[in-house]
Amino acid sequence: MRIEPVDGGAAAAARTRIDALTKPVGSLGRIETLAVRLCAIAGRVIDRAYEKKAILVGAADHGVALEGVSAYPSEVTPQMVGAFLAGHAAISAFARTARAEVFVANFGVAADLAPHPLLIDAAVGRGTANLARGPAMDVADVHRSLAAGAAALDFILAGSPYDVIALGDMGIGNTTSAAAITALCSGASADAVTGRGTGIDDDRLRHKREIVARAIEPLGNASWEAIAAAVGGFEIVGLAGALLRAASLRLPVVLDGFIVSAAALLAQRIEPRSIDYCIAAHRSREPGHRVALDVLGLVPLLDLDLRLGEGSGAALALPLVEAATRMIAEMKTFAEAGVATADDVRSA
Repeated sequence: MRIEPVDGGAAAAARTRIDALTKPVGSLGRIETLAVRLCAIAGRVIDRAYEKKAILVGAADHGVALEGVSAYPSEVTPQMVGAFLAGHAAISAFARTARAEVFVANFGVAADLAPHPLLIDAAVGRGTANLARGPAMDVADVHRSLAAGAAALDFILAGSPYDVIALGDMGIGNTTSAAAITALCSGASADAVTGRGTGIDDDRLRHKREIVARAIEPLGNASWEAIAAAVGGFEIVGLAGALLRAASLRLPVVLDGFIVSAAALLAQRIEPRSIDYCIAAHRSREPGHRVALDVLGLVPLLDLDLRLGEGSGAALALPLVEAATRMIAEMKTFAEAGVATADDVRSA
């Protein structure tokens, strides 16, 4: 997938217009910065609100869950997918708040899922192998997952021309995979990037950190393919594929938390330009998320002490994306509104 650079000329034009709007220069702070970024992604000064929003939740199971790294069993993955589709999970409530549609892509849930209009069958397998005992998947599965993510996004866009896509995740054990990916892409230690995930106790946290340390130790300066095969998850690689596809279409991507940021780290390794199309929704409580955001060079919009996943933080940030587009598209400049500026007063 070819990804073009974001448009610096559009960014400059957007900044000029924003500075001329009926407000003191810079008074809307990072909403202004967000609007400039969205214009650079679009390749033009945006002239309408981004009302059409979709959330893609990638779901898969992880063999490493057998090591007791989560407070919940793997059976919770398909159960939560059912809750997303039924509309009574946190992401469902937050998506309704943002007026966003939630789609779920099954990249590798280890259970049969009933068909649903919002469920995308993108399964590469039925859960990865246990990364604590060997590679999580083979390289062929990595590429199948990447392609499945791109296809999942294409499925969503075939139904409606969405203005913005947000990415979320579901998969018991996936913070272990995300920690390993983050450590390998950042050079940070296992202890620095491995957190409590679902809320495990101190003993389980020590065990989880040991698993991550052992998994990353032989990988050194491995390629993105080797990293993904050794410690990745079907949904993490799938979300990287969706991100890359969105960037190739100049579609802004709102990243949720730690798991999605690990997917973004893989996408960055594949095509660094892809991250210019990304917006970090929030900074989660997981220690590895701060590390991942630093490597990605992204400043999150929110910091609410979240650690749920599902795309919950991304959904909360979507109204800010819409607000930024409404600001630049619907506010008038001083000249357009016939409002006096400070310069007008001084020259009178």
